[in-house]
Amino acid sequence: MGILQPRRLSPGWTITAAIALLAVAAVFAGMLLPDPRHPPFQGADTGWHDTILGARNAFWDGVNLVLNWAGYTGMFVFHALLGAALLVRRRPKMALFSVVAGVAVTLVVQLLKLLIQRPRPGDAGVFTETYSYPSGHASSTAAFVLAAALLIGRAWAWVLAAVGAVSMMLSRTYLAAHWFSDVVGGACLAAAVVLLLWLPVQEACRSENTEARRILTWKARVSRRRRATGQAGSAPR
Repeated sequence: MGILQPRRLSPGWTITAAIALLAVAAVFAGMLLPDPRHPPFQGADTGWHDTILGARNAFWDGVNLVLNWAGYTGMFVFHALLGAALLVRRRPKMALFSVVAGVAVTLVVQLLKLLIQRPRPGDAGVFTETYSYPSGHASSTAAFVLAAALLIGRAWAWVLAAVGAVSMMLSRTYLAAHWFSDVVGGACLAAAVVLLLWLPVQEACRSENTEARRILTWKARVSRRRRATGQAGSAPR
C-alpha cells in the first residue's frame, strides 16, 4: 500500500473543526427536540425537497438506487474490506481506526434517531425505516470517506472524499428518504466523530505505516534477489 501516507492534523485545528461540526449537528437536533414534525427550518427543508423531486428522471433514479445500497450496507462492506486490506499489509492500528470510526458513527447516529424521532418525508422513493434525523447513509458515507482520506493523506483522496460525501447527501434528498437538514447534520456529526477519533491515534498510525512500508520493501527486495539467484542458478552452462 504505497499510496498510504497518513495525514498529521494540528490538534488545535482539529478540535476547533470538530466543535464547529458538532455545533451544526447539535443546533439542528436542539431545534428538532421540542417538535420533530415542525422544526423552525421545516420550510427550507420542504422547499429543497420539492425542488429536487422535480429533477427526477430514469437515469438518476438508477444511479441513486445504487447509492442507496452503497450508503449503508455498502459502507459496512467497504469498511470491512479496507480493514482487511490494512491487516494484510501489516497495519493493524490503521485497520482498527477505520473499523472503530464506522461503528462509532453508526451507534451515535442510531441513538440520536431514537432520541429525536423525526418523521421522514412521506414520499420516499426507497424503503426506509427508523427515524429521519440524522441521516444514516450520509453519516456512514462521510465516516468512511473521511477515514480513508486521513489514512491515504493525499490531495486526490480529499477531493474524492468531498465528492462522495456530497453525492450521498444529494442522493438521500433526491430519493426523498431524508430532509436536507438530516443529511447536513449527519455528515457534520460523522466528520466530527472521525476527526476526534483520529487525533489521539494519528502518530501511532503514521509510525506503523512507516515501519510496515520498511518491512514490506525489505521483503520485496529479498524476494527479487531470490528470484534472480534462482534464475542464474538454472541458466544453462
